[in-house]
Amino acid sequence: MTDKANLSLAICEYDHVRDIMDGSVRPEGIALNVQNLPVPEIFARFTRFREWDVSEMSLGMYVSLLSQGDTSLTAIPVFPSRMFRQSAFFVRRGGPVRSADDLKGARIGFPDWAHTAGIYARGFLAHTCGVPLGGIDWVHAGVNAPGHTSSVKVKWPDGFKVTAEPDRSLNEMLLAGDLDAIISSHLPHGAAGEEAPLVRLFGGGMEADSAYYRETGIYPIMHVIAIRADVHARFPYAALNLCTAFQTAKLRSLARMADSMVSRYPYPWMYEQAERMRALFGADYWPYGVERNRTTLEAFLAFCLEQGIAHRKVALEELFAPQTAMFKS
Repeated sequence: MTDKANLSLAICEYDHVRDIMDGSVRPEGIALNVQNLPVPEIFARFTRFREWDVSEMSLGMYVSLLSQGDTSLTAIPVFPSRMFRQSAFFVRRGGPVRSADDLKGARIGFPDWAHTAGIYARGFLAHTCGVPLGGIDWVHAGVNAPGHTSSVKVKWPDGFKVTAEPDRSLNEMLLAGDLDAIISSHLPHGAAGEEAPLVRLFGGGMEADSAYYRETGIYPIMHVIAIRADVHARFPYAALNLCTAFQTAKLRSLARMADSMVSRYPYPWMYEQAERMRALFGADYWPYGVERNRTTLEAFLAFCLEQGIAHRKVALEELFAPQTAMFKS
């Protein structure tokens, strides 16, 4: 390393990246200028303008662009956000949809087909619940306001029926009975409050999500860290050094979570939750790297191909900078 890298990084504020953001953990050979921004803003600006050298990015968007021949980015196997998405299905309280079987042939709304949360949710619907995606009448619209547009081009599978509704929101259509369900990581307005007219179809929560993980081995990854290809070419060591720094910052966060002496978070049982996480996922229960995430990543790539997010089959070996091949969490 003869040329120190001065790199800009855009990322949301997570406790497991806090020590990178405040400079207490510094990647070797790299000076970072960190921008703390909301995830939607980061994705919009980085997708359109490649505004930063390094950025948090939607895994679904990254896979889609890669499958279409866009090699302007390379990712590292660091995963800032992970969420189980069974809870992303919303239906009318007391309505006709009571179980997954009721979604066969149903009319279901979505905000962005390439949204990573939706990819996992549809994978769960098809592979765990046995609901054929091709038999559903899909409706594209914004969740709480009309006018949402797709982030990337989709290669729709043969036989899929998709309708755009630019003048109505999914929330409005579901409340009116014009949809049977919607899939969204964002809470619809109609689902807010104890007696809300919209409810989650699947309860989700730690018990249900843990059972899904035990059954499938899938621990859903929402976001990756992506480096602009020109930056990676100039500073090839940055990929591995960033991995190492993110790993160090994360382990510090896990230690804070496990601290039973003081309440580092506004939740006095955090240390107990950390113990439950260790029992389920192992000592490093937010793993980076490929090997400990192989099952999840391979399942996600299969979902992307089945759903038309990927325009061709993307191999796991294509996803990450080669310098990170030996990196282990």
